[in-house]
Amino acid sequence: MKKIILSLIFSSFLILPAYSLGLNVGVSGTAAVFHASGSEEEGTGEKSSEDATGVATFGSIFVEKTLGSRFLIGVDYVPSALSSATAENDRFDKTATETPAAVKNSVKVDFDNLTTYYVAFNVTENMYVKVGAVTVDIITNEKLGTGSTYKNTDMSGETYGLGYNASFDNGMFARFEGTYTDFGSASVTSSTNTDNKISMKNLEGAMGKISIGKSF
Repeated sequence: MKKIILSLIFSSFLILPAYSLGLNVGVSGTAAVFHASGSEEEGTGEKSSEDATGVATFGSIFVEKTLGSRFLIGVDYVPSALSSATAENDRFDKTATETPAAVKNSVKVDFDNLTTYYVAFNVTENMYVKVGAVTVDIITNEKLGTGSTYKNTDMSGETYGLGYNASFDNGMFARFEGTYTDFGSASVTSSTNTDNKISMKNLEGAMGKISIGKSF
């Protein structure tokens, strides 16, 4: 439903008359590098952990409201989910007879509804800085030899950026922007065994973004 509402809002802006409303709408393409540390801890004291780095490209839509000649507030929304690579490993766990048994673990994570709320300030006619808050839903897809299953969760953090904006006489504009985003950390407890827990720590990323839009 959230995706449908944002799509309707974005479409309605495109057909507004061309007098000044102090509104900007547009689309962006982003390339990002993310890094995080993940771990699973069992009640038996066993713990496995891994650091991972991934590259992603994705598109988003944004809507902004200008506040005078220097400030603006906006929201940027990624309509498609971002999927991590599937991580697999083989481990030996003790069975009820204390005999180590080989088990296979498989984990993939989807990042859905990535939304950024931000404020930007024009430091020159073209250069700007921005700061904002980000939220994302974490969808877990796991097949673990321990038998554990985990509920979905969410993460929130901060983003900081620097960009260049070029405006044209017809109301169109283009932007080039670099940002750093820190999503923080999150942990979830197994729904089948409360002694088991997985954690994601220090999810952070550097992003390069190109945007085009129109001012109304």
